[in-house]
Amino acid sequence: MQRISCTLAIAAAIAPAILHAQDFKKNVIYQIVTDRFYDGDTTNDNPAESPGLFDSTHTQWQAYWGGDFAGIQQQLSYIKGMGATAIWVSPVVNNENLNCASSGISAPYHGYWARDFMNIEEHFGDNPNSFPAFDSLVSALHANNMKIIVDEANNHSNPDNCGEMGSLYNNGTFMAAANNDPHGYFHHNPDISNYNDRYQLQYYTLEDLTDLNQENPTIDAYLKSAAAQLQTHSVDAFRLDAVKDVTWGWEYSFANSVFNNAPSFLFGEWDQGNTSDPLYPDSYKFANLSGISLLDFPLNTAIRDVFASNNAFPEIDSTINTENSNFTYPNDLVTFFDSQDESRFLTLNDDQNRLQEAMAFLLTGRGIPIIFYGDEQYLFNNTNSGNDPYNRVWMSSFNTGTTAYKIVSKLAALRQTNDAIGYGTWKQRWINSDVYIYERQFFNDVVLVAINKNGATPYAISGLFTALPPGTWSDYLGGLQNGNSLTVTSGSNGNNPANNYTIAPASVSVWQSQMNATMPEAGSIGPHVGQPGMTVTIAGDGFGSATGSVLFGSATAAIQSWSNASVTFTVPNVTNGSYNVQLKSSNGAAANTIQFTVLTAKLIPVTFTVNNANPTNTGDYIFVTGNTVELGNWGTAFQTAIGPMLDPSYPNWFLNVSLPAGQTVQFKFIDIQSSGNVVWENGANHQYTVPTSGTGYVTVSWQYQISAD
Repeated sequence: MQRISCTLAIAAAIAPAILHAQDFKKNVIYQIVTDRFYDGDTTNDNPAESPGLFDSTHTQWQAYWGGDFAGIQQQLSYIKGMGATAIWVSPVVNNENLNCASSGISAPYHGYWARDFMNIEEHFGDNPNSFPAFDSLVSALHANNMKIIVDEANNHSNPDNCGEMGSLYNNGTFMAAANNDPHGYFHHNPDISNYNDRYQLQYYTLEDLTDLNQENPTIDAYLKSAAAQLQTHSVDAFRLDAVKDVTWGWEYSFANSVFNNAPSFLFGEWDQGNTSDPLYPDSYKFANLSGISLLDFPLNTAIRDVFASNNAFPEIDSTINTENSNFTYPNDLVTFFDSQDESRFLTLNDDQNRLQEAMAFLLTGRGIPIIFYGDEQYLFNNTNSGNDPYNRVWMSSFNTGTTAYKIVSKLAALRQTNDAIGYGTWKQRWINSDVYIYERQFFNDVVLVAINKNGATPYAISGLFTALPPGTWSDYLGGLQNGNSLTVTSGSNGNNPANNYTIAPASVSVWQSQMNATMPEAGSIGPHVGQPGMTVTIAGDGFGSATGSVLFGSATAAIQSWSNASVTFTVPNVTNGSYNVQLKSSNGAAANTIQFTVLTAKLIPVTFTVNNANPTNTGDYIFVTGNTVELGNWGTAFQTAIGPMLDPSYPNWFLNVSLPAGQTVQFKFIDIQSSGNVVWENGANHQYTVPTSGTGYVTVSWQYQISAD
């Protein structure tokens, strides 16, 4: 088995990180398909390592077009001027070198066909696959108080049917290929055919991409080392590709590894249509327990339906209310309406007002917003209905004078100054098919937004209430999107009447009030799950300049840094479980509590198998539950027990679970029936001692009642 030599060295060499990477809620992310943005270094256009994959004419849509890290760095003032505080770039690691087409060019310009996770793609950096160009970009970002998010694709290497046939390397040393895999580094299953089948999603092949076996200890160490290496190069956050298709239990341990290395933020791609998706309950269970937030696909669908396809606003309102009730940390959801995987908004509806209204909604809404590169320049291509690759247009304009650019700039600034947007609650204040008025509030910070998406019809607004203080409030956008002022009179209990007014067609008005906190106000904790000794940040307002305390019950955390808006501390040595963490200022004033899950120890992926478990009814599933928080603390509900387990070899069931290293755990298997009734296996608790490193396996048989005769 090949040695992964860099894990310990990397962990020891993690560079000092920007601690506010643990709180992303006030950020605006600018997503860049690196190859399509700007050619800052022509020497890497057609590198010797992978020649013939570049098209200077930008007409072969599956070829490299020249965008690179140097190009992003050269356009940094444009990005910063728009108000973006973080950029999300394509996967940066070395991609396959061979043409994956029998005619023309099919190249991994998008970055998702990795061959070596341990070094850099030569088309984005340099031919020796080294880090200087990437490091230069990261340094420039940090010098501008901006963050770098790297796309990490832990599901696969490259296609199994062309090019390099899935070949995987470790810093230049061959490990395996789809057709040469003696150590079981890959799964060898068919393509996914049923995207609602939990087993197929995690263990079958995603669109011919050679599927990595994360339960193999070498692959487990390899992927975690690759992320750790990027953290030594000061990466602030990771967008995790296809988290729905990677072994779910293993991903908990991956997140734990990243959080242990350095302060970071993680969000993943769990592709689903809406909150009626069959696996929607799995998605919020995954986010709530793993520490990995998600891209908000249900809201993406609703925004595109309402603003582009002219559905009624209650679709958005219903989606947000449902998600807010299901996700423990809804403000950590990452929101978007355009991406590299769907036709652009303007292909759906070539109406710039609608695009700008959607942008205003995204930037003032719940969650961390992404602006997809080029939307602020109204760029799109309608070939093949604008689908991949025609949504990945060349960034041909950097005009800072477009209305969309100005809207993003203004509202990104508001997100930084008014905590209601990043940390606040959500309340619908007035709604019909065309008009949506909603309010964000964080203690005394308030933002009220009114949108009329109808391009021709004004509406008379009456009966509007708001938490804005009495007075006349001007449109924060300064009329950029036909907004108007609002007069508010005195009311009670945060419901102050607004004077009747007429909302103009195709308009967005933003009214806001911000007050400095007089008491501690906690708006964020990140990460929200981790073991004693992990570094965690609470963010908000009014903490004071003098060091106070952070309490887990009666246990006091060691403070690492303290400012009025951000406190970093070490999780104290307390029993595993859920805690309502409370910050107190130096004078003893207490903030609102904020939830954190304390793990027992660092997480190790362990595969459980239970043989001969025979639920008799369709819709019954086997779960595992046990005596630690990692095993659900004997929970017996879908959202608390661990599972559902997978049964490709029924009646034998298995599941990969992350457990505390070196700990002896007690567990049992249960059948949660479709009715909600719970059937326990008989006999004594099973017992297992978790390894201190690597991966683990445990196999038992379901304990049936022994007949008296």
